[in-house]
Amino acid sequence: MTDRNAPTTLVYRVYIKATPDQVWQAITDPEWTNRYGYTGYAEFDLRPGGRYRVIPNPEFKRQAEEFSGQSLDVVTDGEVIEADPPRKLVHTWRLLMDPDMMAEGHTRVTYEITEVAGGVALTLTHELEGAPKTAEMVAGTNIDPASGGGGWPWVLSDLKSLLETGSPLMG
Repeated sequence: MTDRNAPTTLVYRVYIKATPDQVWQAITDPEWTNRYGYTGYAEFDLRPGGRYRVIPNPEFKRQAEEFSGQSLDVVTDGEVIEADPPRKLVHTWRLLMDPDMMAEGHTRVTYEITEVAGGVALTLTHELEGAPKTAEMVAGTNIDPASGGGGWPWVLSDLKSLLETGSPLMG
């Protein structure tokens, strides 16, 4: 059941013992994005208007197809709005493996990378106006302890673990 009172903007911050360049690479390099979170190869054309999409690896593709009941070659898609390496990335985002979430349309994700003592603060803001089902999913309130998961909080925690220890949470 979708919560019609779901927040329209979610903001998460994680502190990572890494450089801004390392965090930027982990967010934008397909070989890195396949190592944490839900995995998959994120592809960014880092120009305003450039394409963003996540291509599933074989395991993710199998799981996504089980979830959606359809063949899936792209998991999420969108468009780059702003890219200022290694400080800020803004892009639209739409999940394609659920027809209801797909119908909600594109939402907006902003990554801000700020140097702090000992590392960086990575702030992720996801604007979800008119997308209550997507908001509920990415908020991470429906955690599945058997498979990990938990929306953006889990993805950011996994990214932090990978950068700081060399291993993701589930690895």
